[in-house]
Amino acid sequence: MDQLNRNNHFLGTKLRNLRKEHRITLEELSSRCAEIDPQKAPSTSYLSMIENGSRNPSPEILSIIADIFQRPINWFLDHNTSALPSAPKPATGGMTRIPFDPAFLFTKDLLQAAIPELLLQTGTTGRQFAHLLIRSHQETSHNEYPDLERMAEKIGNREFPLSVDRLMTLCKQHGLEIRWFERKPVMARDKERSVKSVIRSFYEPPGIIYLNKALEKDPARLKFDLASHLGHKVLHGGDGLKSVHATGGEFDESPDSGLPINTNIDASDVLLAWRDFECSFFAGALLCPKIPFRRFLNRERHRLEAGKKIELTPAAMMRRMTKVSNYPHWHFFDATSAGRFRAVYRGNGIPLPWGNMTEAKDPCPNWAVFRMTEKPLNTSSSQLSVIRENDEWQLYCCHTLHTKDMSGLQHVLSVGVNLGPALISNDANGNDIVQGIGELCVKKSGEAKVGVAAANSIRAIANILSIGWIEDALAQPARIICPRSLNCPRDHQCNHHGKSSNKTVEDIKKEILIQTAK
Repeated sequence: MDQLNRNNHFLGTKLRNLRKEHRITLEELSSRCAEIDPQKAPSTSYLSMIENGSRNPSPEILSIIADIFQRPINWFLDHNTSALPSAPKPATGGMTRIPFDPAFLFTKDLLQAAIPELLLQTGTTGRQFAHLLIRSHQETSHNEYPDLERMAEKIGNREFPLSVDRLMTLCKQHGLEIRWFERKPVMARDKERSVKSVIRSFYEPPGIIYLNKALEKDPARLKFDLASHLGHKVLHGGDGLKSVHATGGEFDESPDSGLPINTNIDASDVLLAWRDFECSFFAGALLCPKIPFRRFLNRERHRLEAGKKIELTPAAMMRRMTKVSNYPHWHFFDATSAGRFRAVYRGNGIPLPWGNMTEAKDPCPNWAVFRMTEKPLNTSSSQLSVIRENDEWQLYCCHTLHTKDMSGLQHVLSVGVNLGPALISNDANGNDIVQGIGELCVKKSGEAKVGVAAANSIRAIANILSIGWIEDALAQPARIICPRSLNCPRDHQCNHHGKSSNKTVEDIKKEILIQTAK
């Protein structure tokens, strides 16, 4: 019995996966156990506790369950690694999920104790963690927030485009007063460095919006700030629990706060982060109502330059197009330098080249968002990229450009799509096209011009999706990119360090086994 209890850490998960694989409910499993042994058969609730890891079955109960599924008892025990649960697949975006097994180590109480320690050791604030949770929520839901969409459309009556004067009128109609102030950029802390930062605007309850006079010359940003503060009034009654709008270096409203690290995830941190997201989403939906903005994007073939016609910033254009497009497989990055992300959205599951909490030491230099940081201001480019994932190539296309925020800090903005699903839907050979481009790039030392047949298929997708920069990207070679340079599939790795000569413990262990076997 003791040996069974010490070797059953994955038993519950194995049983749950096996039961669901055979489409057997807990009630049905309990009934079938009763048919074999009415006296020792587990109840439905007891089977549920076994699956959750809160109860250990006796050898007799395990024997009954094993008999039903025609498995030896050892199949359920830890040493049977072939039956270990695999990591759950990513939903619609983000990294591969963690399998919360063994279940007894992933209880709510233990996670509540371990997460603050993890945040302390990694230098992550509770506010940053809250923003990470919200980003994961966005990615898995594909930015579907219909209640916020409906509220914004009700307030703006789907008027598009909205002018500054019209937004001022809407604010006045909802009891908001506008006051202007003058404040130049100041030096603020951004992790270990200091950069210029400027307060653009803030909300003061019960109904005053304070605006930096510099916004008078920047209608695109002025419109977004007005729309966001209006959203706070409409959604939250203007109670003032809303972050200051600032750009440049970090103030306390940002996920990359310069405040002392708070290892506690306060409910107020999560609430404030969620409210900021709601107000930002509302602003996008108000300025770019779904149907009119989608028609605009299709007419303009998703050109970012078209934002000037309707006084929208490139960032607002990129964020919103990932939502209003009928095609769901989008990503969006906002980086201030190589390795420093201000915003991330990965509805297509593209793996990150580096984290947004810490700066990676070996970023792949072939990502468009990385290369653009080295180029002059006011440049833009389109790029086809292939990534090797799970022994298959994935094909992405992105458009990347330089911009400056109100403090003068340079940003690199990048928006892109996963072309694979569209190619596979439109062409019987779609998957072969993607794999062929990846293999061609390997043969050509990491980058290669796309062949005529594959290019024609990609042009067809560009026309179907009405995205002009997909066709633009065909003028340049497709590039191999990777989440980390040390995992580069090129024959000669793209980072200057080359392949690491450091040995792991497993490498040394294998050498010892080979030597002692002789």
